[in-house]
Amino acid sequence: MRALIIGVSGGIGAALAQALERRGWQVVGLSRRADGLDVTDEAAVARVLGAVEGEFELILVATGGLEIGGIGPEKSLRALDGAALAAQFALNAIGPALVLKHVWRMIPRDRAARVAVLSARVGSIGDNRLGGWHGYRAAKAALNQIIRTCAVELARSHRQAALVALHPGTVATRLTAAYAGGHPTVAPEVAAENLLHVLEQLGPEQTGGFYDWKGEVIPW
Repeated sequence: MRALIIGVSGGIGAALAQALERRGWQVVGLSRRADGLDVTDEAAVARVLGAVEGEFELILVATGGLEIGGIGPEKSLRALDGAALAAQFALNAIGPALVLKHVWRMIPRDRAARVAVLSARVGSIGDNRLGGWHGYRAAKAALNQIIRTCAVELARSHRQAALVALHPGTVATRLTAAYAGGHPTVAPEVAAENLLHVLEQLGPEQTGGFYDWKGEVIPW
């Protein structure tokens, strides 16, 4: 069994790779740091992913960022900045969409396959009761729509595949260190095991869904 992890140099990506290797999977891991895979640059995405051969029963997109260019999430509308908002969409919504475009050929048509993109509960419109974090929330909501739409397309040609958005919980990584507040966090290794357990339960009937680390459905 083969797995492709996009964003393998991050805390969750690295932990997912290690957990899969312990299970006996052949893992191909790609990152911006090691491979020049800048998901905000389609030329880079096409170049790096174009060099990858074969198909994968599991594809995980673990890229993203909460603080970009030293600018963290907004606490109010007054803090909204157009360039920062565009950067959030470029990294957290457009980037994964470009990855999906270029890994499409790697998804098997003749057997079960799972494709998962890390999203975030704060991207849920229905679950938003606190406000704030405008750019990050909006970018993740856009990502969720992209995943939902791509899942509809995938179901037409890959009847045994599932494409889902996953919320890993609040994971103790560099991304969350300054923003976890009083929320309980889990180590990347724990988050990885949680996510893989959820993925093991998913089939084509669940494609297009948005699930948390416990396997529970999150409202859009």
